[in-house]
Amino acid sequence: MLNECLEGLQLKDDGVYVDVTYGGGGHARAILERIPNGKLIAFDQDNDALDSLEDHNNLIFVNHNFQFIKNFLKYYDNEKVDGILADLGISSHQIDEGERGFSFRFDAELDMRMNQDQDLDAYEIVNSYSVEDLSRLFKQYGEIRYAWKLANKIVAYRKNTPIATTGQLAEITEEFTIPKQRNKELAQLFQALRIEVNDELGVLKSLLTNSLESLKPGARLVVMSYHSLEDRLVKTFMQSGNFDGHVETDAFGRSNRPFKLINRKPIVATEQEIALNPRSRSAKLRIAERI
Repeated sequence: MLNECLEGLQLKDDGVYVDVTYGGGGHARAILERIPNGKLIAFDQDNDALDSLEDHNNLIFVNHNFQFIKNFLKYYDNEKVDGILADLGISSHQIDEGERGFSFRFDAELDMRMNQDQDLDAYEIVNSYSVEDLSRLFKQYGEIRYAWKLANKIVAYRKNTPIATTGQLAEITEEFTIPKQRNKELAQLFQALRIEVNDELGVLKSLLTNSLESLKPGARLVVMSYHSLEDRLVKTFMQSGNFDGHVETDAFGRSNRPFKLINRKPIVATEQEIALNPRSRSAKLRIAERI
């Protein structure tokens, strides 16, 4: 939904914008084409993003996690910006690069780190977390119906041999999955581990909270999420400015909502786009304007 993202940002040719997930640079290139006198500050903690980085006078690239957005905007003397774009989740490049361990389609080492310099990886989680902690993250982040049974099976298995690869992990789940739903259920498991490895929900909360101070009045926050946990956080925050959904009011009972919702219902991909990019099937785009 590239065009919808660009329209949502309401780009000005001299504006300052942030792309918090540079990835392969697709969104960044499209934004830069439309802001000839502006500036784009792009974040990506994945070192592989450096391979697709282009030399552009109007681009500042930050090779760090976007949870530090406020610090870096201050460092680059742009504490207030005209728009923030967040295309969340895992990139197609990360999925297709088998050795990164993000996908069950490849037999690779359990990794799943977006920041390859961090210590915690999927191997550490699978081989050291307790039954209780594994069950919690499977249920909370993957909505896995057999979370407790799977956690027990993993702990019993690793007593004899470490679980080192995605193939081993997928094999362990086989007795619990329904054949027709196996791919979906494996995707839920890998999603749960990836979220835990990268603290994805915590990082998203930091971004949303920092956006309140980083966006100018009238600036746009454009967020594309790919699973219900992310979308729920984004929806609640855009509606209320916090994560419990409580809208604060002033002394006269008037609501102090920090955002005006541009679309009350999420924008979803068309059938044509889904045919070209199956990953877009789960995408939900929400846009809000800072008041």
